[in-house]
Amino acid sequence: MLRNVRNVAIVLILAVPVGFVPGGGGVADAVLAALAMGFLASIAGAGRQVYRENRLTFDSLPDDQRGVLFAAVGVVVLMIAGAGKMLGGGGLGAVIWVTLMACAVIAIIGVWMRAHTY
Repeated sequence: MLRNVRNVAIVLILAVPVGFVPGGGGVADAVLAALAMGFLASIAGAGRQVYRENRLTFDSLPDDQRGVLFAAVGVVVLMIAGAGKMLGGGGLGAVIWVTLMACAVIAIIGVWMRAHTY
């Protein structure tokens, strides 16, 4: 119960500048940017932890599979970074974004399947 009250208080503290302070839209943009940076930092930290836990697996991959894996992860990072521009207009940019993300995920799954085949 106390945890829920704390979470509601945090949301209220973040909402007050948006609703009552002149220029609150700028504060909202700053809060969203800070949340996005925190989210991306947590994803990077999780990726680092996965790499550290599976370092032997990564090092034992053949060079071509390791290259495909790192290229696919790089495409995912670039697609996350460019999501606002590519998805904002819809149309062709959204189709390209979804296609590249799907190809990167398929490549990662393919490397994972090969790495776990005896």
